[in-house]
Parts: sequence; structure tokens; C-alpha cells
Amino acid sequence: MRHVHHPVFARLYPRINRALEHGGIGEHRQALLAGLTGDVLEIGAGTGGTFAYYPSTVGHVLAVEPEPRLRALATAAAEDAPVPITVVGGVGEELPATSESQDAVVCAMVLCSVPDPETALAEAFRVLRPGGQLRYLEHVRAETPGFVRAQRLLDATIWPRLAGGCHLGRDTVAAVERAGFHTEDLDRFLFPPSRTPSSFYARGSALRSA
Repeated sequence: MRHVHHPVFARLYPRINRALEHGGIGEHRQALLAGLTGDVLEIGAGTGGTFAYYPSTVGHVLAVEPEPRLRALATAAAEDAPVPITVVGGVGEELPATSESQDAVVCAMVLCSVPDPETALAEAFRVLRPGGQLRYLEHVRAETPGFVRAQRLLDATIWPRLAGGCHLGRDTVAAVERAGFHTEDLDRFLFPPSRTPSSFYARGSALRSA
């Protein structure tokens, strides 16, 4: 099993997650997970920030987290979750699940960080049953040239080092469609509402075709 070690970021991320919650990210997490049913695999669970928002219609969540310190925090968070959650080690590019075994795959602020998002999306497609859903909440490429340039500069310099491998300017929406998913629903928004290179987000739902 491959591991990911970001010891400094892992120590800071619980504070970052609390700040996100205080800023209102919980509403987006709740919308991300609304209506899910059956077996769900979450890629990059972090500290388990989404766990409290899973609806009772979900039967089980397999939460994959490669960073040891964050995985330990997620395991503790799973004990208080409203649905059964099993936290395991693993990376998005090699998901520990059999093909066509999941009703949904959830990515919450992780496709911006995985080294190979195309492979991670191919893995999500593999483990989903035909008709299964990919739900994602992600940093995405800005909508104006000036901010795109700023994102590219940050991504090429300090941002990934400071933010555990995060990239601000990935065109995740296009990558999802290239992976063979059919977009059902898409909401682009700023979080926080002020326009900065890091505030461009997308929340989407996409279907795996047969």
C-alpha cells in the first residue's frame, strides 16, 4: 500500500478544516452528499470532515486516506458518524475496492491534490456500478484569464508545497467528463465569496455509464 506523508500540512489541516466549517463549507458538504444511498467510497477523507453530513440512507462508507496522521483523525471521527464508516489506507490512483462494487464515489477537495487525477478518476469509474454517481467538491480553474495566470503561478511555485499537494488551477470538470462520466448537476461558486485564486470551486454530480 502506498503512503503519502505531509507531516507539516497534516498538523495544520485540522485548523484549516475548522476554519472552513466556520466559513460555511458544511452547507456545501451537505449538498454534496444529499440523496446518496447504498455503498459509498470516499477518496481522500482527510480528517473526516464530511462524515457528519452523510445521510442515513447510506449503508456503508469506505473512506480512503493515505496520510497516516489524517487517517488516525478520520478513524476517530468515524466513531461519531451517523452511518457506518470504515477508514483504510490507500491512494486515489489505486483504490482498495473491487470493480463495480460501489453505488457512489465521493471526492471532497482531493482531486486538486492527488498526483494523478486522471488515474484517480479512472479508478472511481472502475469501482462504481453502472449508473453509479461520482460526487465532487473541488478547487477548480478560474473563469477569468487573470486569475488563471495567478493560479498557474501559484501551482508552479509555493501553493502545492504549502497545501499538501493542492493545485488551484486544475480543470476538474473537464477531467471528469474525459473520464467517461456524464454530468448530471454542476454548481460553480466562490468560497469564500471574495474573488481570490483559491476561491473558485465546483460541486458536481456525474453518472458512470454502463
